[in-house]
Amino acid sequence: MNITALQTFLAIVDTGSLVRASQVLHVTQSTVTARLQTLEDGLGQQLLNRQKSGTTLTPAGTRLLRYARIMTGLWRQAQLETSLPAGLASVCTFGCDRELWHGPGRDFFNGVLSGSPEMAVSVLQGSARDLEEWLANGMVDVILTFDSVTRGNQTVHPLPAEELVLYSDRPDTPIDKGPFYIFVDHGAEYRRQHAETYYGAGVARVSLDSSWWALQTMLDRGGSAYLPRALAEPYVAQGQLFQLDAPVYTRKKNLIVNDAAARRWTWFAPLVATMTAPET
Repeated sequence: MNITALQTFLAIVDTGSLVRASQVLHVTQSTVTARLQTLEDGLGQQLLNRQKSGTTLTPAGTRLLRYARIMTGLWRQAQLETSLPAGLASVCTFGCDRELWHGPGRDFFNGVLSGSPEMAVSVLQGSARDLEEWLANGMVDVILTFDSVTRGNQTVHPLPAEELVLYSDRPDTPIDKGPFYIFVDHGAEYRRQHAETYYGAGVARVSLDSSWWALQTMLDRGGSAYLPRALAEPYVAQGQLFQLDAPVYTRKKNLIVNDAAARRWTWFAPLVATMTAPET
């Protein structure tokens, strides 16, 4: 099966239209149409419904979608493995939740580079669902996530919980009457705890699902927000942010590895031991 056709199919699904897919792939719309037609002819099934408003998956397209992601992911992995420069023997493919790149994500990345000079590293950012699927189908070797769902050939290494702390650009910001409070969505459990603590605060004017975006907004415009300690502390040390005397929330985080990959890595156990050690 043509990998390029599968990649084009995925681009259409992810962007929602042939036009946007052509822009992402930097090819003409007619090329995108031809690739899709080739794929549908080869399978003998219509994969997408074309409409003026965009495209939707047919039942056959829905069934193909999972396999298309697996096959293109494995093809990418094969390309990495077979095109390594001299001196590199293998690849560690690491999937990381974007909210965990600060702190533990960077610690793992730097630990691989330091502990295994002969290994290349490929990092993919994804949602919890993406990461779980990528690990299950072999697209990545190890993931860093807030979830702990595993299959039979995987091991969960719980890391020290992430602390979510209230910071402000001013040390005297009132906790319940900040002039510009930014609500950062840190997940369902955090939303519940936050609602119980600040039940009378009303709705924040600004709501974001990214700690990094919230941090940048605070640095640009001022205000306060709950941020991961690992992300905010460098700015506290520089005097740009201040920790407020407010409840601190925690969020579990886990490093999950494919057992077959971990058995090949002599550097993995020492790195995990360092990352799982209680923070002081």
